[in-house]
Amino acid sequence: MVYSPLDQFKIAPLISFVVAGVDLSFTNFFLASLLALFTLQSFVFFTKDANTDSFYIIPSGWQNLIEKLYALVVGLLSEIITTGSEKYLPFLTVVFMFILSNNLLGLVPYSFTTTSYATLTFFMSFSIFIGMNIIGFQKHGLHFFSLFLPSNTGFFLALVLVPIELMSYIAKPISLGARLFINLLAGHTLLKVIVGFSWSMLLAENLAAIAFIIPLLILVILMGLELAVAVIQAYVFVTLTCIYLNDSEALH
Repeated sequence: MVYSPLDQFKIAPLISFVVAGVDLSFTNFFLASLLALFTLQSFVFFTKDANTDSFYIIPSGWQNLIEKLYALVVGLLSEIITTGSEKYLPFLTVVFMFILSNNLLGLVPYSFTTTSYATLTFFMSFSIFIGMNIIGFQKHGLHFFSLFLPSNTGFFLALVLVPIELMSYIAKPISLGARLFINLLAGHTLLKVIVGFSWSMLLAENLAAIAFIIPLLILVILMGLELAVAVIQAYVFVTLTCIYLNDSEALH
């Protein structure tokens, strides 16, 4: 039984398995990740024509949804990344769909929200950060360091701006990962608090129990808000990734 709003974020082993002192247990975190990947694959698999192994000419409801999400990512790439945006389309589409699947599955009662864990979000953000640095050095060489020095900057002003730009650059993966997990963590915690409050009022053996309708209505509103946050945070993550990739591609 869950007593604390934060208990829903505990990683618990479902099948314990230890090899040579190393814990390789099958956890709720791993199960939720597999379900997200399965959901992501199912989106595409169940919208294809089984006979031709391709999408329908006249799209179904699910295919329409996939095409809308695909068009959303294409629009972000074309608007933000000025050069060579096409090569990032498969990667950013998968990132967007993976985050969105995890966020939405986390809204299912008794499920586990993997994106509320800094371990996953920071792994993704720092992986992207390392990749964008590799891309920058491959394309621009040492000229990539000009990213930290705005054009037409004097020597003394550069002594101030370069450290600021460097700190801002290093903060990119931190802000990218922290924004995602903090929003999901705070939203799910608030939902659990409201649910516990509503349940306590419902169990009251007097007329005050009728008042539980008020927090229940708030819960419905918050659930709709969390649904919007699940979509928006996936959108924001991909948008910021596009902005950072554009810096590596076009510099200033």
